[in-house]
Amino acid sequence: MTRRARKRVAILISGRGSNMAALVAAAIDPAFPAEIVGVISNRADARGLEIAETHSIPTRVVPSREYDGRAAHDAAIHEALTELKAEIVCLAGYMRLLTPEFVQKWKGRMINIHPALLPSFRGLDTHARALANGVRVHGCTVHFVTPEMDEGPIIAQAAVPVLSNDTEETLGARVLKVEHRLYPLALRYLVEGKVRMSGGAAVFSGVDEERGDLAIVSPGQCRD
Repeated sequence: MTRRARKRVAILISGRGSNMAALVAAAIDPAFPAEIVGVISNRADARGLEIAETHSIPTRVVPSREYDGRAAHDAAIHEALTELKAEIVCLAGYMRLLTPEFVQKWKGRMINIHPALLPSFRGLDTHARALANGVRVHGCTVHFVTPEMDEGPIIAQAAVPVLSNDTEETLGARVLKVEHRLYPLALRYLVEGKVRMSGGAAVFSGVDEERGDLAIVSPGQCRD
């Protein structure tokens, strides 16, 4: 039997690239249905670039300051993705808002991981806000990217407890551990065709809704 070609995935980063590293580690396994074909950063000092290079993954730096506005910068990012022949884009700590035009080009093929249980705590400082609001459960979400920040259809979520003595740092570290497990799983769902975006929702096919300590797939996002 001929093995199906692995999907070509590119990752956008701005910093340390820990979730990028988790995706790279998953893709080292030849049985994983995706290969990481490139890492692109808007910052030359992003630590994740060094990690990618140690794995012989091509890297590109597309500094935003060299372009006249977001549209021009996003066009350069799109060109780089095209040159890499990327089929799917993963945002892993990419700290720039993307233009609607760019998002439209990658509609249904671009996903992001957010350090909160969406729709709660969109945007920045999620752990501090979770503590300030006194929530007892926190976590992370992988979702399709849409023009509105952190509002795309949810693919998978992972939850962690909030402890009475938690600080922003301890809670963030606990969430990060499950992020590193959740993102490869969500990417697998996408490349295997078990989830797609349609009509503003995440539509699942052939997925058992795993409700353990890792993935909590939201049935409210599913449609037959």
